[in-house]
Amino acid sequence: MGQELNNPGRRSFLRTSAVAAASVATAASARKVLGANDRVRVAVIGLRGRGWDHVKGYHSLSNVEIAYFCDVDENVLSKRCGDAEKLGIAKPKTYTDVRKLLEDKNVDAVSIATPNHWHSLMGIWAAQAGKDIYIEKPCSHNWWEGRQLVRAVNKYKIICEHGSQCRSSAAIREAMDQMNGGLIGDVYMSRGLCYKWRASIGRVPEQAVPAGVDYDLWTGPAPMKPFTKNRFHYNWHWIWDTGNGDLGNQGIHELDLARWGLGVGLPNKITAIGGHFLFDDDQQTPNVLTAVYEFPTAGGRPKMMNFEVRGWMTNHEAGIGTPEFAGGEVPAAGLQQAKATPAKDKEKGLGPASDAPATIGNLYYGSKGYLAISGYDAYKSYLGDNNEPGPSKHAPAGNEHFLNFIECVRTRNAANLHAPIEEGYRSTTLVHLANASYRLGRTIHFDPDKEEVINDGEATELLKGTYRSPYVVPENV
Repeated sequence: MGQELNNPGRRSFLRTSAVAAASVATAASARKVLGANDRVRVAVIGLRGRGWDHVKGYHSLSNVEIAYFCDVDENVLSKRCGDAEKLGIAKPKTYTDVRKLLEDKNVDAVSIATPNHWHSLMGIWAAQAGKDIYIEKPCSHNWWEGRQLVRAVNKYKIICEHGSQCRSSAAIREAMDQMNGGLIGDVYMSRGLCYKWRASIGRVPEQAVPAGVDYDLWTGPAPMKPFTKNRFHYNWHWIWDTGNGDLGNQGIHELDLARWGLGVGLPNKITAIGGHFLFDDDQQTPNVLTAVYEFPTAGGRPKMMNFEVRGWMTNHEAGIGTPEFAGGEVPAAGLQQAKATPAKDKEKGLGPASDAPATIGNLYYGSKGYLAISGYDAYKSYLGDNNEPGPSKHAPAGNEHFLNFIECVRTRNAANLHAPIEEGYRSTTLVHLANASYRLGRTIHFDPDKEEVINDGEATELLKGTYRSPYVVPENV
């Protein structure tokens, strides 16, 4: 672990980073506080899907320059440069290799929207290079590298926002304040619901790597496997080498909110069961999963979290995902948009029907009632023995999360981040612990204070992962 890259140019990058690392902490803390009129020069890494949302998000903010595009697929780079021109964005400088991008001293911040298996390593390299970071969820592909990322961010005093945009939602922030203020009493249990139509990805043959794709760079830390479309765009989510299933895709948002509302950190006991039902295809991750977590508390009475992934037909619970929940308006992550076409649904893996009944949200149970969150922008509460309606709110989500990141970059005040990397790491750890329990077929016992598995070498090994040289997460960041 931690060996240098087997390439002279890349060794030069690491030597430069190592020399810089000794002074980055001082340099970052001494970095000037930017004024309202100072531009923040952002590089967006990974542009095909979620990364394009990053571009549109930053484009709407004042004095943010989207100065760099980075993608291992030259076809995507070319298309997005054209798309940027249509939006009125000056042509960004382009890179295919993130390591060369990070050598550019004019980059202020990187916005990482690559496949999961690249998140932590890119984040660590960016921190070592003195760049502020917006990193998509989940922040890591395995538990250990997520902790390494947190260490790097703290060591080099980098502003790092996790892509848990729900934490910037006005409705959800109000819901958390209500529960913290005792609205539903002692919150003893939370549930996360990730019921989303996902069509079969089928079986596809191996084929030649598409022209313009640097497949070695795309594969990065993962084992090198022959190219197939099911290991590439989007479907990498369902392959263990690169993704974490829907628990780490859509589900991480609801896991994060379930943990936040419960007011807990890391668990001490995790059990998960499930399977890949209905389809015979290339998918490796489960499309049905139930995970149960137990959390210790200072009072000695544990709290409990339940999380469910369902990838096909289901009911709505507590009205979550229905137009009625948000007063007749469809929540952002509730029902699929009525105007979506079957072709687009199929491309996104949503299932055969454009109005497929997704149920994405959370439930919290307390001594005085319960509270439900639907999608990213609405909550309702029900109080007393008769479930009388209590406070509620629907506030359509906007661009608050990217704005929060940029404001913290300007002020150098990490305390104002809505989703600091430490919180992203804790919630992402829940993903990895549940997936490990599912894959090993047993309960995992975890020490939340020492942050280590108890008496289970196989689980420890699985939670650390392996790396393909030269794309190695270092032992010492």
